[in-house]
Amino acid sequence: MQFLPELTLLGAGLVIFLVSLGKTDTDKIKTVAIWLGAAVLAATLVSSGAQGSLFYDSYKIDLYSQVFKCLIAGAMFVVLILGRKLKDIKNSVHPEYYLFLFISVLGLMMLVSSVELLAIFVALELSSFAVYIMVPMRDDSGNYRFQMEAGIKYLLFGVTATGFMLFGMSYMFGLTGSTQLPVVMEKLSYMYDQPAAIIAIMMVLAGFFYKLALFPFHFWVPDVYEGASNETTAFIASVPKLAAVALLIRIVSMVNGEGQVIVNILMVCAVLSMFYGNLSALVQTDIKRMLGFSGIAHAGFVLLGILTFQLSGYANALYYIIGYVVMNLACFLVICSISKNGENVQISDLNGLHKRSPLLALTLAVALFALAGIPPFVGFMGKFMLLTGALKQGYLFLVILAAINTAIAIFYYLSVVRVTFCSDPDNNSPVVSGIFTNATSIVLLLIIVIMGVAPQGFINFATSAVQSIM
Repeated sequence: MQFLPELTLLGAGLVIFLVSLGKTDTDKIKTVAIWLGAAVLAATLVSSGAQGSLFYDSYKIDLYSQVFKCLIAGAMFVVLILGRKLKDIKNSVHPEYYLFLFISVLGLMMLVSSVELLAIFVALELSSFAVYIMVPMRDDSGNYRFQMEAGIKYLLFGVTATGFMLFGMSYMFGLTGSTQLPVVMEKLSYMYDQPAAIIAIMMVLAGFFYKLALFPFHFWVPDVYEGASNETTAFIASVPKLAAVALLIRIVSMVNGEGQVIVNILMVCAVLSMFYGNLSALVQTDIKRMLGFSGIAHAGFVLLGILTFQLSGYANALYYIIGYVVMNLACFLVICSISKNGENVQISDLNGLHKRSPLLALTLAVALFALAGIPPFVGFMGKFMLLTGALKQGYLFLVILAAINTAIAIFYYLSVVRVTFCSDPDNNSPVVSGIFTNATSIVLLLIIVIMGVAPQGFINFATSAVQSIM
């Protein structure tokens, strides 16, 4: 029961691998993949109450890890639904695409339970290299595509971030004589006056900053978002961020707030991420690039909760990243639906969407309102709680800068809503969306609204989850 989600993912990958050995209809493969995704989600929910430790205490199963595994499995299932047609993935590699998707999710689930440095490294690499391969799988027929360039950039920046992290881990082992995360962080807490300890912690965090697309490990984001297929971008923009935040909170929760140098570095990263992401998003015409830059800004907001070094701040960060993933998936649901052949969607392509597909237009508008931080949606409540928590810790200047960034973000988010609702369509052909798409759209809308209108239950649950690791 403790290892059931991971075993189910292994079995799902094995089934897809066996299917790929023969000549199978691509539609059947997609159907099998969706059913396997549902099985993984069911297995994760069934084992949500499991507790214990495995592999000589290097793998921790607790409420915190199981919550994140459920979130990862749920997000993966949504990605499978919105990308069930795989319009822009080469037909010959559909089985392999699903295989690497399941492998990446397996690595992410292992990552949220790993409490040992080498286990963290293996899980991170398992999840990363599978996605590196998924990016160039985009179909190169027709117009010139950037998927190969995007794949190379993603790989090179990822390897660089991994190198920083591995070098930091070697420092940690040299300073503490252990690779067990609790032991390492406890001993490092007495070394905050030593530059080697600060360098070690920041180098290890660099690997998770890369996953979270936090400044200064953000350079890959716009090109990878644009070059990868819509389905792959939806996955990259949502699922890995959950695992990155999970492990980031786990590590930082073991660090007390006395290390002022670390706090200052986190503050600088948060501010630069917010300003760089929002200012760059202002001039984008490709909606995926815009969402990529906005993701950099939202990573800065998540960091506002983490740098408080308080239980409430970690819970707010968890609440916010859940809301962000839901909002992001809603946006990509619309992108995948209106993209006829898997091509990138320009903001101008959304002209008059409210006449071509009212439900998709409503979904996009609500998601963008929420991302902008407009009430009563989850984005507003998440930002409000993060800013309130930071203000209680005395970060007044940081809160002012975050409020300025919220105002900047409102401009480019609402400009997309204006195009969607206040312009006539370039063509009157309706956007056809199936029953799965419509059902998923309604579910995502309900989550965005309910989390914003009645957040207390979600906050209490997030607090209980974080409290289990403190």
